Amino acid sequence: MDVAALRAITPGCKRRIHLNNAGAALMTQPTLDAMTAHLRAEAELGGYEAADAASDQIAEAYAGLAELLNGRPDEIAMFDNSTHAWQAAFYSLPLRAGDRILTGRAEYGSNVFAYLQVAERTGAEIVVVPNDEHGQLDTAALADLIDDRTRLIGLTHVPTSGGLVNPAAEVGRIARAAGVPYLLDATQSVGQFPVDVEAIGCDFLCGTGRKFLRGPRGTGFLWVRESALDKLDPHVAEIRSAVWDGAHGFTWVPGARRLETWENSYVNIAGLGAAVRQALDLDIEVIGRRALELGARMRALLDDLPGVATHDLGEVRCAIVTAKVDGVPAGEVVSRLAASGVNVTATEADDNQYDTLDRGVHPLVRFSPHYYNTTDELEHVAALVGAMIVKGM
Repeated sequence: MDVAALRAITPGCKRRIHLNNAGAALMTQPTLDAMTAHLRAEAELGGYEAADAASDQIAEAYAGLAELLNGRPDEIAMFDNSTHAWQAAFYSLPLRAGDRILTGRAEYGSNVFAYLQVAERTGAEIVVVPNDEHGQLDTAALADLIDDRTRLIGLTHVPTSGGLVNPAAEVGRIARAAGVPYLLDATQSVGQFPVDVEAIGCDFLCGTGRKFLRGPRGTGFLWVRESALDKLDPHVAEIRSAVWDGAHGFTWVPGARRLETWENSYVNIAGLGAAVRQALDLDIEVIGRRALELGARMRALLDDLPGVATHDLGEVRCAIVTAKVDGVPAGEVVSRLAASGVNVTATEADDNQYDTLDRGVHPLVRFSPHYYNTTDELEHVAALVGAMIVKGM
């Protein structure tokens, strides 16, 4: 990987050290070019006409995501964010009193709120699977908890609050054996390292463009296994998702697009398609190795600092690194680093409710390097954090 060349086509690298790729990564010039070209076409041709002219480019965005996930284009639905993608699957699963939803302690906050809402509406039960000795979802406990009332296994692959990588493929094996639908939130994993829906064995998977895929904000996607479509009763029917029968009824359109809505930002889809193509051209295996190496390096640098402790769980850990600095609140660390030209962020208790109840460590400072970052940048940031401790003392 030619990191210098990749940085040269990333305008943001000239001004800041960006370690907030788990929030929104820096886009490259080709992605910007794809978006501005479509925006210009909308201004010059008209929005509908520009979309018609870009039909091949739009189709390529679907095809690229399918290739990245090892699925098919007709199994992809596009959304304006990953939460709406996740909700399109979850709220379309019929649930009733006594049904059980199994999830983990690392589940994303918006997903937890949805579980709570549906449980209150329907009388369904939420079961939180405990962690194992590594701090990841305990798959043996999961298997023991499945019964004939279990209607969904919902898992966050990589939480927003740390470097944990949950054992998604083993969960898939258990779900398939039990015949239970499996919804995987891969928002923090797609683009960071390989995510293969066939190897994982999930039925539904959501992701976003703005994080490790380095695409624009306002993009999300859902992959739906063809055999799982019959398990869904889409919660929205509209002219993109359904076809009128000419009288008093309708039929759903084929494939995952029955979960979409008609209006889309094709500027953003053009950008997402370009970002996905870049990831495919670079090779997601190569991206994954470098991202995980940089995450391990950042974690080691912070752990070597007296007064700094990292708090990442799991047997396998990724490029998201969370830490606490003695005597310096997380928000202040974020602000001080920002003043020095470094982008990081802090975790929030509401974003991972079950993890907060279990560990009580939030907020933490979150560092999330990606393949276009350098070890020199990581060492510089670690030195800045170390200087905060000295001043704090």
